[in-house]
Amino acid sequence: MFGKRDSRAYVTALPGVERRTPVHGDKTLLSEFRLAMGHAIPRHAHPHEQTGYLVSGHMRLSIGADTHDVRPGDSWCVPGGVEHGVEIIDDCVAIEVFSPVREDYLP
Repeated sequence: MFGKRDSRAYVTALPGVERRTPVHGDKTLLSEFRLAMGHAIPRHAHPHEQTGYLVSGHMRLSIGADTHDVRPGDSWCVPGGVEHGVEIIDDCVAIEVFSPVREDYLP
């Protein structure tokens, strides 16, 4: 599968959180997130492993009992079933890969 850039493909996931799925395969799904300063992603868990990379901005990421101050170039991996959440300090762009494919994120 090949995906072309299409800014119209963003959907609002939560207030201040937009996401798009540029491409996916049988076992992985790639998502791009635009996160607005002052918003948050509440703590939650799902069965998917989630690997991410911060392209720009600043956020505070909680994974289980640990909290990380995340800056551009930092990366993370959240195992499936582990509670996690985000406090958005500055506007951010993050890229994340989910495995298995998140059916709810399919275009």
